[in-house]
Amino acid sequence: MTDANTPARALSTLAAALLAGSMLAVGYAQAGDRVPTQKVELDIEKIADGLENPWSVEVLPDGAYIVSERPGRLRIIRDGKLGAPLEGLPELFVGGQGGLLDIALSPDFATSRQLFFTASVKGDGGQGTALFQAVLDQNDSALTSVQQIFAMNRFTGTTQHFGSRIAIAKDGSLFFGIGDRGKEDRAQDIQDHAGSIMHVKPDGTPADGNILAEKGALPEIWSIGHRNPQGITIDPADGTLYTVEHGARGGDEINAPKAGENYGWPVISYGKHYTGAEIGIGQAADGYQQPIYYWDPSIAPGAIDVYRGAMFPEWDGSFLVAALKYQLLARMERDDSGAVISEERLLGKDYGRIRDVKVAPDGSVLLVTDEEDGALLRITRAPST
Repeated sequence: MTDANTPARALSTLAAALLAGSMLAVGYAQAGDRVPTQKVELDIEKIADGLENPWSVEVLPDGAYIVSERPGRLRIIRDGKLGAPLEGLPELFVGGQGGLLDIALSPDFATSRQLFFTASVKGDGGQGTALFQAVLDQNDSALTSVQQIFAMNRFTGTTQHFGSRIAIAKDGSLFFGIGDRGKEDRAQDIQDHAGSIMHVKPDGTPADGNILAEKGALPEIWSIGHRNPQGITIDPADGTLYTVEHGARGGDEINAPKAGENYGWPVISYGKHYTGAEIGIGQAADGYQQPIYYWDPSIAPGAIDVYRGAMFPEWDGSFLVAALKYQLLARMERDDSGAVISEERLLGKDYGRIRDVKVAPDGSVLLVTDEEDGALLRITRAPST
């Protein structure tokens, strides 16, 4: 992670060169096609469609998939068949960018059947982001023992920037992001959950290591200064936490949030306001961390994962970033230090808005498309390569 004194022009030059056309972009109209890339040919398979604005996917132990739909449904896809909505979900707030968001399986899901999910809910003052714990019944038909284990401390009437994805650490603690809820200054308030990365135990209480609490921060806060982190993952190789978050007009960022650090929004940013006005005091300042990578113009990132799998050894260690605006999958190759050295844009614009990306246990890559008739796609290695 670079600090605030690192020259920004190195990042800016890289981004400009990549955006000028050094990346490969290939578009295909239908899943089932073979897609050439810089290092390997891909097969794109449509597992299922008919999903309404799907937001997240996880692989169940038997190889079936569980998918969240933002309007407030969880479904299981088994043998290519889309199941009925699971019963037992709590009442949610669905509107704007809000609804049912991320799902994550507990590390012991195979025996406990426990999972977690984030969603927007109603409360005093409006709506906000909450974290739930639940158990999937043995028939895969309903959630039981549903508990809201955390809710942000200040609800408002705005309907944007809820975050929110979940990453589970080896010790079982949960990291998840909450956006600034459309009120940018909230991201710098250590007494406000908005614009922060949360770190809690499986019961929703503050996890160990949240050192900002020593400076008077709310005890669940891990880091601050985040605009709208809709992607979060932990690299299984070394345990590093990564986020991808939306900028305004430009300035989408990949960060590696560390405990107690400030990631700048809205004091520093590589983007501009939608009006074209400058944001904050510039692109760097003492006390604010620089991103690992940024995009200008924005690609509207929906999720991030680190590729660690056997199917694509050429991609080992690459970031995979789902993009909504340009409807693509970005593969960010990194060097041994972890720095991004190139970006390859895959899939073009013909599959729709890509909301989630997940490396499956078998090394394939799963995507969901955030459309009214959304789909679950699976990327595998073409047999010829």
